[in-house]
Parts: sequence; structure tokens; C-alpha cells
Amino acid sequence: MAPVVTFFLIMYVARPTAGTTGQPRRLAAVRAALATGAFAVLVVEGLGAVGMLTAPALATAWLLFLAVAAVLAWWRRRRDRATAEPTARAAWRTALLGGWRTAALCGWRTASLAERLMIGVIGGLVLVELVIALLAEPNNFDSQTYHLPKIEHWVSQASLEMWPTAIHRQVTIPPGAEYLLLHLRLFTDGDVLYNLVQWAAGIGCLVVATRITAQLGGGRRAQLITAFLVATTPMVALQATSTQTDLVAAAWTGCVATLVLDDLTRRATAGSVLGLGLATGLTAVTKTSGLLGVGPLLVLWGVAQLRLAFTAQARIDVPGDAGGASHLDQSDHPGQPGASDQPGQPGQPGQPGQPDQPGRRDRSRRVRATLGIGGASLVILAVAALVTGPYLVRMTVEFGNPLGPPRLRESIPSQRHDPTAVLVNGLRIAHTALDTPLSPLRDVTASAIKGVAGLVGVDPQDPGITFGKTTFPVRSWYPDEDRVAFPLVGALALIGGAIALVRPRRISPEHAGALRAYVVTIGVAVVLHSTMIKWQPWGNRLLLYALLLAIPLAGLWLDAMFRRRAVPGRRSVATIAAVAVLATSALSGVLAISYGFPRRLVGAGSVFTTSDWDTRFLRRPQWAEEFRWAATVVEASGARRVGLVQQNDNWEYPWWLLLGHGPGTGNNGRREIVALQSVLPDRPPADPRTVDAIVCTGDRAACTRLVPRDWRVEFRGYVGYALPPPAR
Repeated sequence: MAPVVTFFLIMYVARPTAGTTGQPRRLAAVRAALATGAFAVLVVEGLGAVGMLTAPALATAWLLFLAVAAVLAWWRRRRDRATAEPTARAAWRTALLGGWRTAALCGWRTASLAERLMIGVIGGLVLVELVIALLAEPNNFDSQTYHLPKIEHWVSQASLEMWPTAIHRQVTIPPGAEYLLLHLRLFTDGDVLYNLVQWAAGIGCLVVATRITAQLGGGRRAQLITAFLVATTPMVALQATSTQTDLVAAAWTGCVATLVLDDLTRRATAGSVLGLGLATGLTAVTKTSGLLGVGPLLVLWGVAQLRLAFTAQARIDVPGDAGGASHLDQSDHPGQPGASDQPGQPGQPGQPGQPDQPGRRDRSRRVRATLGIGGASLVILAVAALVTGPYLVRMTVEFGNPLGPPRLRESIPSQRHDPTAVLVNGLRIAHTALDTPLSPLRDVTASAIKGVAGLVGVDPQDPGITFGKTTFPVRSWYPDEDRVAFPLVGALALIGGAIALVRPRRISPEHAGALRAYVVTIGVAVVLHSTMIKWQPWGNRLLLYALLLAIPLAGLWLDAMFRRRAVPGRRSVATIAAVAVLATSALSGVLAISYGFPRRLVGAGSVFTTSDWDTRFLRRPQWAEEFRWAATVVEASGARRVGLVQQNDNWEYPWWLLLGHGPGTGNNGRREIVALQSVLPDRPPADPRTVDAIVCTGDRAACTRLVPRDWRVEFRGYVGYALPPPAR
């Protein structure tokens, strides 16, 4: 409970002063999430560097952090009382959830029937996702291959040192989300709470998306519509019960966005600079694709800060003008001389005896302001480097490049960046993201994209913009957590973005400039994504960060539709259409959580009717008994050191569940598991002659090549084992 209690204490400590910003509770939650998330990452890096990545050491660190948070909360409470802040006690109750309850009750009483229905759907989905997250064992494909095995390696060696492995993604993919899982692994000695990390990230996505909507001028209904669209998006609903990492990355990216929007109309504070640095670092250490959204957002922040600084300098009072009239106000109109144009006034260029000229002072102030913003930008990068730097240093030492080995750099990132290739790649990404169950529509649009590719001279299956040996197009509408499309909310975001770009005042009259700048920023992020990331059948989940940033545009637009009336007293056709869209979105979310794959409420594979072990193998049911069969034989042989033979996309995690906790030698009495292959040049694999047994997955020929000649090899489908001849 220490991380949870610490979060709420920091939320109380970090809450903004009353009246200084909008949505203070949600901003406090963002700040608390960044602080606890950064601590969770840094403590793992620190303990891992000295080989003390153990449960007692981690618990000690959290208790110390909890004590610091408690002291800060006590100090904040004393300061609030000393300054007689009228909302001090209310804020304290807010930190302990009392204020949230009061606000919720007030909001419920004043909500319309439609708003209450949306609140009910959102709350119901969140609660059902929590139930599934607690009941279902981790069964994501990538988690079985590399997300969860890397955690077991860290626990086994009590450090973050790299290890020999045939699966390079275990050591090359950013580990930020797995760092968070590692805390749960050490505290519970199991994976029963693993799914809660993505579930909490889903809550974080709701918080930041609604706050972004409010910052762009959306009222309560617009914010509620935004939350409704986020909660009912099938990809969000399915990943909220998973051990994938995309929701975590999307939540950190959303934190960057909401902090940037805070600073569009005010000079940045030390707190906002620190928050932007932490959010950027957490995004980078979790999933580098999220940086494609973070980069344009930080550029928007820098441009806004420069604009504010220069505008402030332009409005500096002219000497002798006690009324505070700005220089800009007096001189911006041609033919109307300002006070500075009148001869004989103090401080004019060329006036004798006035060495401190306004033009020179103005330039000096602008230079200082620019340098200050540059310094703040460097602080953001420095804080981000503090969070993600240790991981990048390990990558550089191991592979000579912070981005990892060539195999990683050439698999997902695009190798072609010419405009025609980017166009074709973007069209294919959009086609997969907006896929529907209507096969004729899918076929027509895919053929049209191939036709465009032919016209511009780009092979639609070009390996430079296509992942591996995959082939475009693919069916992606099915509610699978790794590939499900989002045609409805995606189309709504596109329409909302287009209207916000062309007619922003129609959506948010008082925030038109910020809204248009935000739309442009998201557009740049999408173009960067199409430029930098190859098309792949599972690419929709890589777009989740961009979808989260864009959904507020859909919420604002739909809210504007509800405000329109055809004639007094009658709802317009557009309003009726908006209601139908929201009903369809609710249906898609409910169906996804009910029948989605590989965790569902009803039907074959339901979390209520499927055994724990079989739930883990819903992706590949035929493997469940094969793993058990091989592990049972190896365990009966008394093997204490087990060699592992596998290929890059094989499942390793079941071996840790079946063999990693048995009696014998190894770390803390665990049976030792070592790799007999390695893709890391400086990490040689174990000698097959030094192990007591060998387990294999995938290719039998690859296994046989590594097994000593006199050993007995047995295979059953996907899984096999090898044992030495009996002792004479």
C-alpha cells in the first residue's frame, strides 16, 4: 500500500494554490503520478546498479519515500493554516477522497439524464475492467515472450545487468512499464496484480483527456463526452486489463500535453518545467514511439513561451508613462505616432544625454528572455535524461548505440523517408486504424491505396516501410487487444480536428488560438509517426498515444453539435446523429469488454469459467499441456540448472512459472534457468554440458543442434526437452 498512500499524499502536497489554474484536482493527480512514477523508475535503476534489486531493499526505499511525502504533507497543511487559506481543509479532504465524493455528488444531482447515462457507462466499464484485471492471469503474447521474462531475469540476478538471450527484445525494448511491474513482482512474489498497472494507466488517460478538453474550452458536457469516448474505445478497454505497455505510454504522453497547454497563456514555472521533464523521461523510458507526440508538444511549449516573453517585452512601459500604456499599444497602428514618436520626449533615439536607449534595452530584455526559455528547455531535457539516461547508457555500452542493435533499429523504424513513401505508409496506417467489419469497404479502400502507391511508384509491400514479412492489408476490426481498430472514435477525432483547424471559434470561441495550435501539433505528430514507424498489422496500439491526444477534439466537436438547434425547441438532425454516435460507441466498448480477446467476460475463454493455467494460454491453447508435460519430466529428473533453447518470438515466461520456483540451487533457492543461445555479442551463452536438462520451444532442429550428442531429445508439437543419459 505504500505506493498508493504516497501517491495521495503527494497529490495533496502538489495541489495548485486556489485560483492559479483550472482543474486543480486533476492537475494534482498528474503531478502525483509523475512524482511516484519517476521515483519507481529511479529506485529500480539505483538498486539495480548496485545489485540490490530485492524486496527488502525496495520496501525500505518506498517506506522512506512515504515518510518524506508524509512530512511534506504535514508541512503543507501547516503552511495552509498559517496563511489562513480558506480552502486548506477542503483540499485536505480532497486528498483523502472526501472532496472527490462531494464534487461527484454535486455533479450527479445537476447532471442531465444523458450525462448520467454516460457516467454510468464509464463507471461500469472501469469497474468491470478492474474485475477482469484482478481475475485474469497475464496472457498477452508479447508479455509471454519478453515483457515478463525480463522481470524474472532482474529478480533472479537482483540487478539490471544484461544477460545472454535469444530474444533481443528482452534487453533492447525500453523497460519503463516493466519497472512498474517489477515493484508488484517483488512485493507479491507473483503476477496476480500485474494487470493493475495498465488499468491505472487507463484511469490516468481519462484524467488527462478530460483536463485537455477543459483547457481547450470544453465545459462539463464536453469533458464527459471525452471521457465517454476514451472509456468506450475498444483498444483502451482491452488494454486496461493487460500487461501491454501502450496505455502507460499514452498516459505519460497525455501528461506532457496537459502541462504544455497550461503554459500556453502563462510563463512557465519551475514546477511545470520539472513536470514536463519527468513526463518526457517517463514516456521515453516506456515506449519511444510516444516521443513522436512529445516532441511537437515541447516545440509548441517553446514557441508559446517565446511569444509570451516577447509580448511582455513589447508591453514594457515607456519611461514617464505612469499609466502603464504599452509601447506596443501605442505604435502598432500606422500613421498614429505613439509617445515614443514625439520629439523631445525622454528616452528617444538620438536624444542627447540618454545613453540607455529603449531599443537597446528592448533587445537586451528579449535576449535575456530567450536565454531563460533556452535554459528551461535544457532543464526539461536534463530531467528527462535523468529518468531515461541509465537505460540509454546501458544500451550504448552494450551495443554501441543508445537505440540498440541494428536488428532493432531496422525492424520497426522506417528506412524510407521520401514524401511518396511517407504518403503510402500513412495511408496504410490510416486504413488499418479505421478498419470496419464491412469487408467490401476494406477491399475497396485497400485497392485504392494500392492504386495510389502504383501512381507514385512505391511498392505497397516495400520492406523499407513494412514490418518484417507482413502483408498489407489485414483485418483489424476484431476486438483483439493487439490490433483492434478504432474507426468510430478515429473518424470523430479527424472531423473534430478538421473543424477546429478551419473554424475553431465554432467549437471553442474563447480558446480558438490554442485549439488551432493544438490541432496543428497533433497533425505534426501523426505525420512524424507515418514518417518514422513502418506499417504493421499490430500498428494500431502504437498509435494509442496519438488517439488519446486527439479524442478531446472529438469531445469538443460533439458538444458543439449538442448546442445546435434546427428550430427553437427541437433538436437538430446533427444532434440526433451525435446521440447515435455515442450510443454506437457505448455498444462497441461493451462488446469489446464482453467478448474481446484474450480476456473476456462471456463465451469461450471467460475469466469466470477458464482455469488459471488455461487462461495464460488462450492465445495458443495447444501449448498449455505441452509446457506442463516437459516441465514435469524435467522436474522429476531433479535438474537444478536448466538450459533454454528458443527463437526470437517464442514464449519464455511459462518456463519461469513452471521451473523457476522449484527447489535447488540458484538465487534464493530457485532453480536456475540459463540461455544456450545469445544474440548479444558480449554475452556468451551457457555451455550445454554445464546444465542438467534442456527445454526447447519452436524449431526442433535448432534444439537438436545444441543438445549434446548422447542426450535424449523428446518433442511434443511446439515444446520439447532433452535429458542426459542416466548415470551408470
